[in-house]
Amino acid sequence: MKMLSDAELAQLLDKDIFHKISETADALSLECYVVGGYVRDLFLERPSNDIDVVVVGSGISMAEGLKERLGKTAHLSVFRTFGTAQVKYKGLEVEFVGARKESYSHDSRKPVVEDGTLEDDQNRRDFTINALAVCLNKERFGELVDPFDGLADLEDGIIRTPLDPDVTFSDDPLRMLRCIRFAAQLKFYIEDETFDALLRNADRINIISGERVEEELNKIMMTEAPSRGFVDLYRCGLLARIMPELTALDIVETRNGRAHKNNFYHTLEVLDNVARRSDNLWLRWAALLHDIGKPKTKRWSNAQGWTFHNHNFVGAKMVPEIFRRLKLPMDAKMKYVKKLVDLHMRPIVIADEVVTDSAVRRLLNDAGDDIDDLMTLCEADITSKNEVRKKRFLENFRIVRSKLHDLKEKDYKRLLQPCIDGTEIMEMFGLKPSREVGILKQTLKDAVLDNRVPNEREPLMALLMQKAKEMGLGRMKGEE
Repeated sequence: MKMLSDAELAQLLDKDIFHKISETADALSLECYVVGGYVRDLFLERPSNDIDVVVVGSGISMAEGLKERLGKTAHLSVFRTFGTAQVKYKGLEVEFVGARKESYSHDSRKPVVEDGTLEDDQNRRDFTINALAVCLNKERFGELVDPFDGLADLEDGIIRTPLDPDVTFSDDPLRMLRCIRFAAQLKFYIEDETFDALLRNADRINIISGERVEEELNKIMMTEAPSRGFVDLYRCGLLARIMPELTALDIVETRNGRAHKNNFYHTLEVLDNVARRSDNLWLRWAALLHDIGKPKTKRWSNAQGWTFHNHNFVGAKMVPEIFRRLKLPMDAKMKYVKKLVDLHMRPIVIADEVVTDSAVRRLLNDAGDDIDDLMTLCEADITSKNEVRKKRFLENFRIVRSKLHDLKEKDYKRLLQPCIDGTEIMEMFGLKPSREVGILKQTLKDAVLDNRVPNEREPLMALLMQKAKEMGLGRMKGEE
């Protein structure tokens, strides 16, 4: 973090947009301040194009005045219901709002809003590091207003509320998720009193819409080490209310001296492993949910110990309901996550044995274009502390990847799809869509995937005739 004097702040704000805002404010005799995340990020040396400006007076009037000053290159949007306005200019988004004070009812996060002072506006901010304000009026240009020692908290890496955290979180429970998200993004520590308030107010998260929860979860998911955020969500009791399927993984049972691993912390390790290799949000979701079916499938037998047979299949069936509840998209993204959860054991099974061409061809056929992401997930899933076993798995994964590469080079979609399809089979034997057609199709498919016959018409036709004869289907249509 960089410590900045008022003069240095003024220098950092020495940009056309801030001077135009300053000129507009002085012309309208209004106090105005750049506040919140933009100021915080100046000290953290993080680039930002989102600028929040508080006006002691009408934010809409300020925005309209700025638009007039900037001319045709600026775009103005006014939201009179909320008393806010936005100006877009040369890739920047400047949000204007009048200084206000807020009061809340217990069953809603929508406040009753009144005009207020800068002090009132800073009091309503979620965290001290977001309550920093820098004056933009000419006489005080660059002057920092920091009533809650937010600068000290930035320097110490602390997340803390400006006022009583119980009031802050009870008023707007979304701030609890924001608290954890900021701690995860910035790698900050949540101050003890603030964290204790998270514990006390966790039940209040129930009044927050799924869409807002989804937005914060996705931001946590996209941090450098998402496990940090999920551990905090778990510790404060929020995760049990948002995703009880995840907290159910934190159970370790021992029988006859044999225990299974803690699947909750294993899952977070896999998530971090994926995050180090990919910025794909939905691949990260697949990592978070890959073992979600284990609690429902856990069994003990004296012969095998603890098993989780078919947990991938059970977990995949759970994905749509989790997505629906969290208001995540119920489209191709959900199907992608479901598919990876379902298939995540396949490469591991292949890598635990002799890597055969047949198994690799079947894997590629089922995974299709998502094969590389599936392999990334499965390699991330190897968290064994047994270095010899881990090394063997990863070496076998290297062989699998090499075979996959060779197949993809040969146009695998054409290579793995039998050149005789279901429509042609129905025409040959005068059949309608039926179980018999499915069996014949699968016979050809298995033969091609197992590389027992070349994917060519003559050998496939011979196999088809043989199978049809075994099924008693008789002669082909039109045959005398």
